[in-house]
Amino acid sequence: MHTMHPKGELMEIPEMYHIRRTFVDDSILDPESDVFEKIAACGLDIKNGDRIAVTVGSRGIADLQALVRGSVRALRDLGAKPFIIPAMGSHGGGTAEGQEEVIAGYGITEKEVGAPVISSMDVVELDAPDLENRVYMDKHAWESDGVLLINRVKPHTDFHGRWESGLLKMSVIGLGKHRLASEIHSYNIRGLKELIEPTARFLIGTGKIKGGVAVVENSYDKICLVEVAAPDNIPDTDARLLEIAREKMPRLPFSEIDVLIIDFMGKDISGCGIDTNVIGRLGIAGEEEPEEPKIGSILVTDLTDASHGNAIGVGLADVTTRRLFEKIDFNASKENVVTSSFLGRGKIPVIADTDMEGIHIALRAAGCRNIKEARICRIHSTLELSDMLVSPALRSAVAGFESTEVLMDTHALADKDGNLVKFPGS
Repeated sequence: MHTMHPKGELMEIPEMYHIRRTFVDDSILDPESDVFEKIAACGLDIKNGDRIAVTVGSRGIADLQALVRGSVRALRDLGAKPFIIPAMGSHGGGTAEGQEEVIAGYGITEKEVGAPVISSMDVVELDAPDLENRVYMDKHAWESDGVLLINRVKPHTDFHGRWESGLLKMSVIGLGKHRLASEIHSYNIRGLKELIEPTARFLIGTGKIKGGVAVVENSYDKICLVEVAAPDNIPDTDARLLEIAREKMPRLPFSEIDVLIIDFMGKDISGCGIDTNVIGRLGIAGEEEPEEPKIGSILVTDLTDASHGNAIGVGLADVTTRRLFEKIDFNASKENVVTSSFLGRGKIPVIADTDMEGIHIALRAAGCRNIKEARICRIHSTLELSDMLVSPALRSAVAGFESTEVLMDTHALADKDGNLVKFPGS
C-alpha cells in the first residue's frame, strides 16, 4: 500500500499488527432472569391492574431485548399491564414512526418482549414553578399509572459531573420526548450540567416514576451489573454506578496517535456516534478538551445500519468516506444535532472516495512526513476496544502493556481497490 509524501513521491504504508487486550469478564450470563428477580425483590409501589410505561431509549445497550423482556415479565407477575414507550428525545428523526423503528431495530416489539409499543411525540406540560426550565412528559406515560425507567449508566459524551448518563437523564431527555430534550439543550451545555438533575428530582416527586432499572456494562460491552432502584434511591444509584461504569469503561491504550481509523460510528455505539471519552474530543465550543489521547487526525469510514441514517458526531472526525456520506439521512441528523445545539458535531468532514484515500488525507493532515514512524491505530468502533490494528510505531509500545498480546505478525490495511480489509473477528 502506498500514499503520497508531502513532496509528491510515493511512500509505502506499513502493514499493521493485530493486538488484543484482555479485560476482566464479569458479564451477567442471564440478564433477563437477573432483572426479573431484582424487580420482584425491590418492592416497587405497583398495584394489580396498573398500566406501567416502560422506557426504551435509542442506545445500543447490550442484551436490551432480554432486559426489557425480563422487566415486562416481572411487571406482569406483579399484576401490572406494561407497555413500551420509546424514550429518546429527538432521535429517530423526532417522529413517532422513526422512534418505533429505532427500538424495533433492537428487537423491541410486542411479539419479542410481550408488551405493546405505544410510540407518540405527544407530551403534557407539567407545572414546575420552582424550576428554571419548562417540563414535559410523554402523554401516554403521564396518563398511565406509573413509569419504569430502563437505562445504561455511563460517562456522558458532552460533560462530566456527579450525574451523567443514566436514569436521571432518561427521565428528562428521554421521557420528555423532543419537547423537553429541546428545552434542556436550549440552555446549551449548562442545561445538561445543571438542569437535568433538579428536573429529574421534580419528576420523581410527582409520584409518576415507580422505579428504575440501571445497567452497567464492562469493557467487553456486556452487562455486568443490574440494579433496580425505588424512586427515592434513583439519584444516589445513578451517582454510585457512574463511578463503577467509569472504572470499567475501556480506553485507547495510547496517549498519542497520529491517525485513528474508526470503521463504524452510529447511534447504537454512542449518543453522538463516536464516544468522545475514547477519542479525547468533545467538539463543543467553549468546553475544554481532554488532555489525552492526543490524536492528529481521525478517519471514520462507515455508519451502522442501526443508526437509521443519523450521523450526528461525524463532525468529530477530520475525514470520512463517500460510503458513509451516502448513508446519511440529513433530516434525521439535522433534527438531532440542532436539538443538541452542538452544531459542530454535524459538520461533514473531508470526503474521500476510498478508505485508502482517506488514510492518505488523514496522514497528511497529521503531518506524518516519515510513514515508517507514523502512529496509526485502527479500531472497529469506540465501543469495541479489545481488538485493534496498530502500526509498527505503536506496536513497539505494546510490550510494556499488561494483558495485551500480538496475535499475528502483520495485517494489511486495505485491498487493491483501496478499501479496508475486514476487521479481524468482525
